[in-house]
Amino acid sequence: MWNKNRKSFTLLKRLGPLGAALLSLAAQGQTQEPKTPYPRMAAAAEYLMADQNAEIAMARSAAPAGISRDATVLVLTQRGYETAVKGKNEFVCAVERSWMSPFDFPEFWNPKMRGPVCFNPQAARSVLPFTYKRTEMVLAGLSKAQMIARLKQAIERKEVPALEPGAMSYMLSPESDLGDSIGHWHPHLMFYGPKSNGADWGADLPGSPVLLNPQFHDSPEPLTVYIVEAPKWSDGTPASNHAH
Repeated sequence: MWNKNRKSFTLLKRLGPLGAALLSLAAQGQTQEPKTPYPRMAAAAEYLMADQNAEIAMARSAAPAGISRDATVLVLTQRGYETAVKGKNEFVCAVERSWMSPFDFPEFWNPKMRGPVCFNPQAARSVLPFTYKRTEMVLAGLSKAQMIARLKQAIERKEVPALEPGAMSYMLSPESDLGDSIGHWHPHLMFYGPKSNGADWGADLPGSPVLLNPQFHDSPEPLTVYIVEAPKWSDGTPASNHAH
């Protein structure tokens, strides 16, 4: 999409690991809640996948088989994420849900969103804990405001580890559904750094392949996410075969 029209990505890049909420939302500069078909959390069961094997396969599809076949795989249950397959290469694959998007994303509560992602060992240790935290709070019924407050508290109390250098993840799944407004989007890699405007990476500059994804820009997590588009999905097919 953004190879043909970089502005198209810019308009959509606030997708969390799931990709990017609409930039127009940020541009509004308004205090009222944006109109959305998902104003509140759906029943917890709607976010679950009935077929655990299907969720395992979807999680693995986030990265090439050479990585994901030996990775630990998580599945979402009523109790939170649980290990379905114990791996041996220290990568961790999971299917993230909509609440890993920015808090102001109109589809924050979209129960249909599925974001397969495989974290490398550094990210599994220092980024994935935020997925656990958010999921734990969502399943406990906390509001967005309560989640933000709890995240701030957890960070202040050092209940989550510091970001490790080299943390990154794969999002190469042709099965991803990053929201009604996004769909598959493009296969991409995500790199994690401390809070930044992206200047030190050359992010979003003309001709730069590095894109700044403000997934955590206005959230307590002390992270910045950089995206680099990949030419192929995890199964080796060209990105153009599935992207829409």
